[in-house]
Amino acid sequence: MASNIPDEVDTVIIGNGPSALILSYILHGHIPYYTGIHHDSILHSKLQHKQNLLSLTPDLYDHFLSSLRYSTQSLPINTFFDTLLRPNADTDIHSETHIDWKYEPDRYIPHVVLGNADRPGGQWADNTVESSWQIGTLSYAEQLSLPGYSFADHYLVENGHPLPDFVRPSREEVARYYATYPAAVSISNSVYSSIEAKQIIRIGDGFLVQSPPIRCKHLILASGIFSINIPPPPSLSPLARNPQLEETDKPLLVIGSGFSAADVIISHPNRKILHIFKWDPDDRPSPLRGCHHQAYPEYAEVYRQMKLAAIKSSNKKPVSRARMKRKGSSVFISRDWESQYEGFPNAEILELSTTDAENRCMLKIRLNCGDVVDRPVGCLEYVVGRRGTLDYLSEQLRREVLDSADVPDNSPPGLISGRTLRLKAEVNLEMAPNIFIIGSLTGDSLVRHAFGGCVYAAGRILDADRGAHTQYDGSNKEVKQPATTPRIPLSLKRPGTPEVRPNGVAHQDLHLDRRKFRKEAEQMEVQNDVWKQTGWWGGGFVS
Repeated sequence: MASNIPDEVDTVIIGNGPSALILSYILHGHIPYYTGIHHDSILHSKLQHKQNLLSLTPDLYDHFLSSLRYSTQSLPINTFFDTLLRPNADTDIHSETHIDWKYEPDRYIPHVVLGNADRPGGQWADNTVESSWQIGTLSYAEQLSLPGYSFADHYLVENGHPLPDFVRPSREEVARYYATYPAAVSISNSVYSSIEAKQIIRIGDGFLVQSPPIRCKHLILASGIFSINIPPPPSLSPLARNPQLEETDKPLLVIGSGFSAADVIISHPNRKILHIFKWDPDDRPSPLRGCHHQAYPEYAEVYRQMKLAAIKSSNKKPVSRARMKRKGSSVFISRDWESQYEGFPNAEILELSTTDAENRCMLKIRLNCGDVVDRPVGCLEYVVGRRGTLDYLSEQLRREVLDSADVPDNSPPGLISGRTLRLKAEVNLEMAPNIFIIGSLTGDSLVRHAFGGCVYAAGRILDADRGAHTQYDGSNKEVKQPATTPRIPLSLKRPGTPEVRPNGVAHQDLHLDRRKFRKEAEQMEVQNDVWKQTGWWGGGFVS
């Protein structure tokens, strides 16, 4: 397949996940336009004379910062596009979009999408954690949809009947959807899978991907932050997916406090689980705490078991079983949590001893209270987080991109998280001249919050395309300079908001059951009308 890749294009996109597919769709000539009358009258007044959405500037959404209607956890540009694409998506079942994707083939930009996953979908096509493909996604189906061919369209084709309301599809269903998307919207000619892009260097104002050999003018980093599991410490390496131990009926040790840890626990309903996790609900709560017990019953149940274990370890009065049954989900009625789950909050592994002859491993664990216990264990799932890497860039390009980035001292060498580039993304998604980031590299991990960044990058690329094109001679020396790409600040901060929003914070609203909050939305609409009457957003008061 690599032999079919063109050796020169305008844009190379590294990664073949949802954000890369969205950007490819736009670069094929599908241009977003504002249509209709948005419920936010201030926003509508700003957009009614500026319907082409490729030219995004902060003045379009600066009033978001003073309204409770809009989330402050995602980049404002992503919140802006999300409210146009799915107005009131968290409260309405069928919200009518205010975006029309018009096909303008003359706007096509030659580009390629290079992904190391074996099919389009990025992390959705991989299973980096040993968990079931049948677990429901965090997002509802419509919030996983891409332009031109929605998940509902795909569901109808696959099942022969319309998509029901309030569906959280399985990971397997979403993976199939993204795999079929390029063909469904006719962008397959630009999407390449099972390709490992390597050794990307800058040549003049352009770039050379040395493997596979491609020259380009714009480089888009869409490789995400979920491709690599943080490895376990060497002391636990004998437990890491040991096939001999995994075949036994000994307990599975799960280390982690987030969704991946919960996925592993959920995926082994008939196996004894030993769960070591951090418990700091005041300063660093588990993201599972935000899961509403009706909308996300499986995650809420795992969190409740963690909480019960924390209560037990602190010698507080335990929650009665009667109360547990009233709040429990029917999904977990058949699981005997009392005998199949043992939680160890803030515990420390002191020693791991193995006996090869008996395939036997024993853990010595120091509990939060100071007691030491021994437990047999079969194998390990170390799921304390996933990271991304930019090792496909040359050292010089990595320095350009990561200049002034927030790289914590305790971050594993060479790995990046949603925090790494977030501060730079707050200012601009162009990390260095003609290098853009989209998707979870920006710190916004939900598919619904990928659109704004993709439209922004496409707008800059299409604007630059109107100027001079970069051409190269046989020695890779630049012959003609490209048009410069404007660097426009993307966001304004609400006073008092944190400088850095960790990736996990993107899920803090999961405690909401979207079916029950129409009243709150109506109250926000009243508040918005009050702000409009003051005239503050226009620089004065309305008489």
